[in-house]
Amino acid sequence: MPTRSNARVPFSFLFSVILLLLQVAEMSYAARIKDLACLEGVRRNQLVGYGLVVGLQGTGDGKKARFTVQSMASMLERMGMTVGLKDINVDNVAAVMVTADLPPFARSGSRIDVLVSSIGDADSLYGGTLLMTPLRGADGGVYAVAQGALSIGGILSGGKAASVQKNFPTVGRVVQGALVEREVSANFAEDNTLNLILNMPDFTTAARMSEAINDALLSNSAQAVDPGRVSVTVPERYEGDLVGLVTLIEGLDVSRDMAARVVINERTGTVVIGDNVRLSTVAISHGNLSIEIKESPTVSQPMPFSSGETVVTPNTSISVTEERSKLFLVKSGSTIGELVKAMNALGVSPRDLITVFQAIKAAGALDAELEIM
Repeated sequence: MPTRSNARVPFSFLFSVILLLLQVAEMSYAARIKDLACLEGVRRNQLVGYGLVVGLQGTGDGKKARFTVQSMASMLERMGMTVGLKDINVDNVAAVMVTADLPPFARSGSRIDVLVSSIGDADSLYGGTLLMTPLRGADGGVYAVAQGALSIGGILSGGKAASVQKNFPTVGRVVQGALVEREVSANFAEDNTLNLILNMPDFTTAARMSEAINDALLSNSAQAVDPGRVSVTVPERYEGDLVGLVTLIEGLDVSRDMAARVVINERTGTVVIGDNVRLSTVAISHGNLSIEIKESPTVSQPMPFSSGETVVTPNTSISVTEERSKLFLVKSGSTIGELVKAMNALGVSPRDLITVFQAIKAAGALDAELEIM
């Protein structure tokens, strides 16, 4: 016969399992440092330039856009041809502004996308080609040169009496249309220190981030300087491997703390409620009042060939319907889940929810910031 074992599981093993489960549960609500912060000095740079789009099918700038005519004359003059301003027809040409973002660590010879936007009275940029356009940075230096065929996400078609338009045909994109000519140095480890800039500054999140980095490096290298910056001193073993250090830091999970906030957009009727929103004990009742007005005039016409006049007698009927709503009690410290159940029980629509939250805030029962967009 099989014998029953009386062996007991050690308490230390159970404690370790419970601790591991708690850590896994906490990590499931965490986010990577890579998604919460960025390295100081590693950023994009904005570029802008003025150019011409040619090859349009009569949808370019008219002669009222004198800067387009002057640009064409200047371009032809640089190519060795002298043309009078009155002799230039710009129906197939459009003046545009070209914008782009120069990514960090972009090397000379690499390509980036550019966005082309009309600044004249062109109807459409469909089928156009952007001529060579220097793209300058904030310091005035040329960092890239753009040229190529435009890709338009919109259409404009029609005749003299009617036309149809989809999206915006006066804005286009040249995919991989700019060639990087000048590199921007990115020094992200100045004085042997890495600075992490939080996307949303918060004291608690910065403290948790520095604690997670110190635990991973087994040192006190990280320090939360302020709510928006965490400074990390490069350890000796990573002095020649900054990429490895950044990779390690970016992969760490940190539980981000959020302020209790309710965001309301009255234009669209959108309501977003944060996870930490709590309510004090409050009773809520909400009802709708509907007023229906009907106009049914009575018309009295005279007999044929008589000298009488048509008499119109107005007849208005009004009905008022008031929805009966119960009083719902929300206890102190209610979570967002309980709040949603209470609102659903009252049958509150998103539009009415805006009024309800404003009333709760006015009553002092909303323990959160109410932001109205």
